[in-house]
Formats: sequence, structure tokens, C-alpha cells
Amino acid sequence: MDFIKNRRTIRKYKQKDVSSELLNELLEEAFRASTMGNMQLYSVVVTRSSEMKAKLAPAHFNQPMVKGAPVVLTFCADFNRFSKWCRFRQAEPGYDNPISFLNAASDALLVTQNFCTLAEAHGLGICYLGTTIYNPDQIIEILRLPKLVMPVATITVGYPDEMPMQTDRLPLDGILHEEVYVDYTEQDIDRIYAAKESLPENRKFIEENGKETLAQVFTDVRYKKADNEYMSEVLRRTLRLQGFDN
Repeated sequence: MDFIKNRRTIRKYKQKDVSSELLNELLEEAFRASTMGNMQLYSVVVTRSSEMKAKLAPAHFNQPMVKGAPVVLTFCADFNRFSKWCRFRQAEPGYDNPISFLNAASDALLVTQNFCTLAEAHGLGICYLGTTIYNPDQIIEILRLPKLVMPVATITVGYPDEMPMQTDRLPLDGILHEEVYVDYTEQDIDRIYAAKESLPENRKFIEENGKETLAQVFTDVRYKKADNEYMSEVLRRTLRLQGFDN
């Protein structure tokens, strides 16, 4: 399983098709992921056409891999299919609420990670786009998602045309808690983040953004409070529109 330890995000892809046979095989295997009540509360929208990628790109802040990847996959939390099955079988569903969204989102993200691992094991490269939950309303309109369906993850897929350096990870002892959660002291935080803060690329981020610490780059530039509040409101509004608000 060294490929997991050595994995890296791929943003540039060869202009080589990912066959439907391979993609469907990987997705079918990914669908063996754990699932709430064996309900499989997810759907996946496969985007291959240049026209549809161009429509999706603005929702993902025009990151170039959306147009450059052979395949874009949008993983959705989906209670629409299951609810219709219930109604067609004389059962009244009660899944138009936040807990149902959370169950479906968990299902979808488990499948997403399964797929990513399988794709990389077969020589493909992937990039996880966090922008999906920033602009879900736009993606819903473009992909024509009905009520009780919410996009939760987007993955670009293709054969790698680059070998970037791996990004850093925090040490195991900075994340793992035995038996109970033990809160962090200032000394713990200093130790856990020391390596990250010392990386040349992160020191460069600090200098380029005119900040004093790496944390300020995150709070003042990359993930600002005002942006988080705006996108949170978009998410709340979209959940209501999609029927997960009762």
C-alpha cells in the first residue's frame, strides 16, 4: 500500500482518454463502501464533454484542471432515489431534514474516498475540489440536480502529466488521541506545527502575503471569516431549496 503513503494531488493530465469500462469498474468497486442502512445514499454525475466542463469551471473558481482533466466526477448526497422507491412501494419517506443530509453526505464521501484510492492504484491521478460545497447552487443548476440531491465532492480524473512534490502532513501524535480527546497546550501546538511552519514554500507564502505567521495566511487571505460566513449562508439556502430543511 505504498502508493497511499506516496500519493499526491495531480492537476495536470495527459490528453489520454479514461475508458468508460475502467471508470465504471472503479466506481462499481467504490460502491462497496460502508453505507447507512445499506441505502446507498449517493449518486455520481460523470462529465466528459468540453461544453459541460466549461459550464462547471466557474463554480470551481475556474481552476484549470476542471477543463484539463479527461473526466470530472461530481459525487452527490442523494435521498431522491430512495425516497421515490419508498413512495412507489406505499411507504412515506421522512428524509427532508438535516440529519438525512448528513447521512447521505457521509455515504457519498465514503464512496468518494474509495474511488480516489482505487483510481490511484490503477495509475490514474486525481484532484479533490473543495469548491463543490462553496458553490453548490451553481452546480445544482448546471447538473440539473432535483430536490434531495446535493453535490458534496468533485474529483478530476486522468492519467498524470506531472509528478509534483508531496504536500506536508501533521505528525501522527498531533492528531491521534488515546481513549479520550486531550486538548492541546500552546507547547503542543508549537511542536505539532513546527515542521509545517519551517517549510520553505510556507515561509514564501508568509512573505508574499505580507504576513507575520502562516496562520495569518489562512485566516486573512485563504479562508477569511467573511468568505466563510457568505458561503455558509449559500449552503444553508441551498439545503433549504433542495428540501433538507424540515
